[in-house]
Amino acid sequence: MAGAPPYYDWIAHHAGRRPHQLAIHDLQTARKFSYADLHHRTNRLAAALAALGIGKGDRIALLAPNCAEYFELQFACGRLGAIMLPLNWRLTVPELEYILGDSTPKLLIHDSSFSEAASKLAHLCKLPHLLEIDHERPDGAYERALAGGHAVPDPIALTHDDIGMVMYTSGTTGHPKGAIITHGMVFWNCVNLGIPALISPLTVQLVVLPLFHTGGLNCYANPVLHAGGTILVMRSFDPGLALDYISDPALGITHFFAVPAPYQFMMQHPNFQSADLTRLQIAGVGGAPCALAILEGWTERGVPLVQGWGMTETSPAGTMLDASDAIRKLGSAGKAMMHTAIRIVDEAGHDVARGVVGELLIKGPNITPGYWNKPEATANAFSDGWLHTGDAARMDDEGFIYIVDRWKDMYISGGENVYPAEVENVLFQLPQVADAAIIGIPNERWGEVGLAIIVRKADQPLEEADVIRHCLGKLAKFKVPQSIAFVEALPRNATGKVLKRELRVQFVGADKPAIT
Repeated sequence: MAGAPPYYDWIAHHAGRRPHQLAIHDLQTARKFSYADLHHRTNRLAAALAALGIGKGDRIALLAPNCAEYFELQFACGRLGAIMLPLNWRLTVPELEYILGDSTPKLLIHDSSFSEAASKLAHLCKLPHLLEIDHERPDGAYERALAGGHAVPDPIALTHDDIGMVMYTSGTTGHPKGAIITHGMVFWNCVNLGIPALISPLTVQLVVLPLFHTGGLNCYANPVLHAGGTILVMRSFDPGLALDYISDPALGITHFFAVPAPYQFMMQHPNFQSADLTRLQIAGVGGAPCALAILEGWTERGVPLVQGWGMTETSPAGTMLDASDAIRKLGSAGKAMMHTAIRIVDEAGHDVARGVVGELLIKGPNITPGYWNKPEATANAFSDGWLHTGDAARMDDEGFIYIVDRWKDMYISGGENVYPAEVENVLFQLPQVADAAIIGIPNERWGEVGLAIIVRKADQPLEEADVIRHCLGKLAKFKVPQSIAFVEALPRNATGKVLKRELRVQFVGADKPAIT
């Protein structure tokens, strides 16, 4: 590439400093890319995109399971000043049609498994170009594009304020919103998260969360690449296989990150007790309140889970618990990241006292400037520069943050606030419970009462009376669920979060409006 690489181009830097260091190991395809390889392929992809007329500000969508191409596209977009648009592959064609109609990409890159959907979307959204990834064919369209021999363009000079990505968040109501992700947000996340997560050129991370999601891409994959370490990418999460990878001394995995569900499923796997977890330096968890039973189960195996909190709009790290405090402050999401400020406020916007639950607000260079094509949503999300997170939290006397629940998921029973995560912690103490969620449902006398939705473990008898009796001994009466529903599985999104909105629609008939 002619000229000096842009300041943000970590791959070009490491290709010069540690060219033979393994950058990405794609476990599904067994492909391995050194930093020199990744730099070379990124250059060739940037050349192929430029040959299609793609330049600064143009959007490029990607519809694919986890693969190395996510990072090739991310850094190729950086060299062109283009904007990456990772798509949730679990969405239907009509849902994706809305996102593509809103973002108007010039190109959709797609895995061969999504060829039919891509063809439909190209017709519906009048997409100028499609490019297929086919890992079964070394002469597939994507590889032919990289081998096209186009002239590599000079890198575009960008600032931290330039947009590098738009990530569409699964909104609780209406259409999803495209959170704008700037180059500065990604950089500050590497700084904020990399230091407390002990990330270095020696880091080897197993990446299991979907890469279209900020958790997969930025916890800790991008910080690891920023530091010159190695990421091992699973195409999709499998609890037994993940335990096998972590146990394998040849892979040398030092870091792992997931939302609570993968930890729960790994803990319930028959190989959990025999797995070799001794090489794990950091096992991070975030994305949702983590049940104490999960935290305690992993701690008993010598791996205290390091909790953090964040969201797509915060790039995502907002708070993190240092590993040294993981056991002493079990259940805490830690304190604000170094270059980030947080507040907890009441409904009037006033700071609450220590120990009092309120809404978490956040501010800093890692925060989104707003939503794509949504000036009103952007304005509503901020107060005096502080982002409203929609999460209910409290702060203890030492300044540690505890995420109580989603502010919206809280319900009011007889005038008392009930946070479902607290009740779910108690439900997970029952050995017969494989999975559980609580929602508030209308009640004529109390306004709302709790409905516990439970997945029983196979061949483990459990009745409604057993659950309520257990809760009565551990919770104030207004927190005890009034009824129990047993189901085969809970609805979850691609990262494993329980979709409370779907449960409310299923059991109540409609989602409730957000609490403001």
